[in-house]
Amino acid sequence: MKTLPYYWRLSAFYFFYYASLGAFLPYWALYLHTLGFNAQAIGELIAILLAMKIIAPNISGWIADHTGRPIALVRLCALLAALFFITILFGQSYLWLAIVLGVFSVFWHATLPPFEAYTLARLGKQSHRYSQIRLWGSIGFILTVILLGWLFESFSVTLLPILLIVLFAGIWLSSLLVPEKKTAHQFVSSESFYQVIKRPSAIALFLVCFLMQASHGPYYTFYSIYLEDYGYSRNLIGQLWALGVVAEVGIFLVMHHLLTRFGLKQLLIISFGLSGLRWLLIGYYVESLPILLFAQLFHAASFGMYHGIAIQLIRQHFADHHQGRAQALYSSISFGAGGAVGSLVSGYTWENLGAQFNYLWATLICVIAIWITWRWVGE
Repeated sequence: MKTLPYYWRLSAFYFFYYASLGAFLPYWALYLHTLGFNAQAIGELIAILLAMKIIAPNISGWIADHTGRPIALVRLCALLAALFFITILFGQSYLWLAIVLGVFSVFWHATLPPFEAYTLARLGKQSHRYSQIRLWGSIGFILTVILLGWLFESFSVTLLPILLIVLFAGIWLSSLLVPEKKTAHQFVSSESFYQVIKRPSAIALFLVCFLMQASHGPYYTFYSIYLEDYGYSRNLIGQLWALGVVAEVGIFLVMHHLLTRFGLKQLLIISFGLSGLRWLLIGYYVESLPILLFAQLFHAASFGMYHGIAIQLIRQHFADHHQGRAQALYSSISFGAGGAVGSLVSGYTWENLGAQFNYLWATLICVIAIWITWRWVGE
């Protein structure tokens, strides 16, 4: 660990960033449900939050690559995100929430891609050990989701916006600890960024990343509501979310060993296969707690393994001076476009066609992604 540059400073940022996700993903839909919104409105509001990730990362990635000052950009965006989110306290109408979430999320989503590129640049030839830093994000997620699950058993979930403001302030403060330091480009290509993304292998890579996050739509949007409808307590719901991320931490701890022993393509196919199985188990065995516990362990594959592989494949495809935009494109296509489409589709179909239908189409998407990966994704 000591050989990794800026280990604790980089880890602190990931801790607070994913701690905010640990508050958002499990509990934001419950918060909106408490305010009286139906499934369609909840799906739309979460889709707005995710849709901004299509635009914001690409702008911040381009600025970071051209200015050579990614950390200054991260600090500014983190501060503006925290300040704009405070205005969520001023109203609870659909229109007000849509406006605030739209503006706030532009800056929130703009922080991570430049920081990811900076982290990989600082690691240099040790980029395969990225997961050892990223795991602190998972720890932040786990602690937050467990503590809030316990808290919301005794107090109203309407406290959530205030708690999120504290976490967003933590993101900004942790960014101040990271030094702004330019890194010499070790891998420079004569190809332009746009020439690289036109390659069939690059197109296939971004397409399967889109499909992976689209398949998460029913999970990220309605998993907590789904379990609550079947009588699970909010404390237990929080623990189930946390279990998934504990499994994610486990895969991050061994990821650098897996990457040196197995092919990235092979691991990516495995991650899609286990993800599809996970959605089937959640959709069709929600009344069985042991099966839900087992299914949550597959979060190690559907996020941990998948994300670690995607980061490495993008690192291989793009030169150092393209990394900011490459990480931004990955973020916008997968977590932005994929997440937004998944949330919208599940929002419009949840009440009419049911949970099982939603988790079934999520599984089918994973099957399609396996075929695309096998045929076209290259290393």
